[in-house]
Amino acid sequence: MFWGIIKAFVKGILRSRLSVAGAVMASVILPVLAVFTILDVQGIVRNPYFNFINYVVLGPLFIVGLIMLVVGLLVGKGDEDLGAFTYEYLKEQFSKPGRFTRVRRLLFLITVLTFATIIVVGLVSYTGLRYTDSTSFCGQFCHQVMEPEYVTYRNSPHSQVPCVACHFGEGSWSPGTKLSGIRQIFAVAFNTYSRPIPSPISHLRPTRKSCEQCHLPEKFHGDKLYVKDRYLDDEHNTHVQTVMLMKVGSGGGYRGAQAHGIHWHVATENKVYYRAVDAQRNVISEIRLRKQDGSEVVYAAGGGKFAGVGTLRLMDCTDCHNRPTHVFLSPAEALDRKMFEGEIPLSLPYVKKVGLEAVTKEYASVDEARVGIGRYLRAWYAKNYPELMERRTSLINRAAEGIFHAYSENVFPAMNVGWSTYQSFLGHHDGGGCFRCHDGKHLTQDGTAITNDCNACHIVLAENEPSPDVVRLLRGSE
Repeated sequence: MFWGIIKAFVKGILRSRLSVAGAVMASVILPVLAVFTILDVQGIVRNPYFNFINYVVLGPLFIVGLIMLVVGLLVGKGDEDLGAFTYEYLKEQFSKPGRFTRVRRLLFLITVLTFATIIVVGLVSYTGLRYTDSTSFCGQFCHQVMEPEYVTYRNSPHSQVPCVACHFGEGSWSPGTKLSGIRQIFAVAFNTYSRPIPSPISHLRPTRKSCEQCHLPEKFHGDKLYVKDRYLDDEHNTHVQTVMLMKVGSGGGYRGAQAHGIHWHVATENKVYYRAVDAQRNVISEIRLRKQDGSEVVYAAGGGKFAGVGTLRLMDCTDCHNRPTHVFLSPAEALDRKMFEGEIPLSLPYVKKVGLEAVTKEYASVDEARVGIGRYLRAWYAKNYPELMERRTSLINRAAEGIFHAYSENVFPAMNVGWSTYQSFLGHHDGGGCFRCHDGKHLTQDGTAITNDCNACHIVLAENEPSPDVVRLLRGSE
């Protein structure tokens, strides 16, 4: 009886080309899939393309093979074999003496195989879902396309937070969020993606709800001491520091405290709306403050002639922290960081000045930049400090490598990403950021302007000073 059903099952498969193809596909893929999954789970192979092949290609193909096998059996089986799979046939086998044990063994085998298949399919499906939620998949699979975002992500304060935690938030497993990436896959496949990738202002944009899974403005309180290290472009690369007391404040609700400081903007009792003229939100035409008592104050640019231009939007975290993770530095900031970290030796005269000249040149590729930066430094020191070039070549080469690292972490020629491609709204560099609204030019009808008093957000304790007294005081040094 056992071999009769097996024989009928095999004959049923052979009668359908669809079943034969499905059986071959599933049989070939299953051992490969099992080995690949074990290698991934054990952490033996760490490669985004390996995981893509395993979970996104082999896994679905294995399931497709099983479906083809079953469909082929149901559609292509001959009538003479149908009895081996019917309820009446099984009932007859159970009623015959001596057949029950063999039938039970057969059912046990079928049950084991069914559960094994379910486990394999479930494991592959779950692990594949986790893989598509991984940072490796988001940042490394489409290497060139996502390289700027991935490199800056790795250097950011949020480098331990998965991409989906911000860009999708809760429910990233839902079909809608997965299907939303299909357009990007086709764009990469057909080379139709934008260079550079535009900031996701209208889609895939972190929301306040996402941010507040970790940060809660109502619980922010007090002030924060901020020390910024810079190096001048003089001969000695003089180290200077700016010290500010940032009025972080609170969004209200903390131990009965009222909303104050910078986070007053996102307090529940103060709804701040704004209209932007451009898609990048650099030019603000109108700001509306809706107070808790229901009253509203309107500030408009240009004497009110731009009022009503643009879509009204409620201000949230990302209107100031627009690049909380993918942080692109300016040339000076990038070099300052490498000098502070010791990658660029401070003992080289004018290394900040020469480094700025080298990194701000145009290079067609990263490889060209590496060669060009090194060549520029060696030529400059050979001309201006020939004795240093002869004695300290290794130090100059080390500086060139550090300057190149500053370049390669912020500039990506293949994606048309330059030093000023992505603008940060945090602060007020070059008249942007806070000054989009706090410029003294957004007025109410009675002529009242939004404050642009520096002390409203911070108090400068020292500005570009070598060894400021306040830093020495904080460190307990004389």
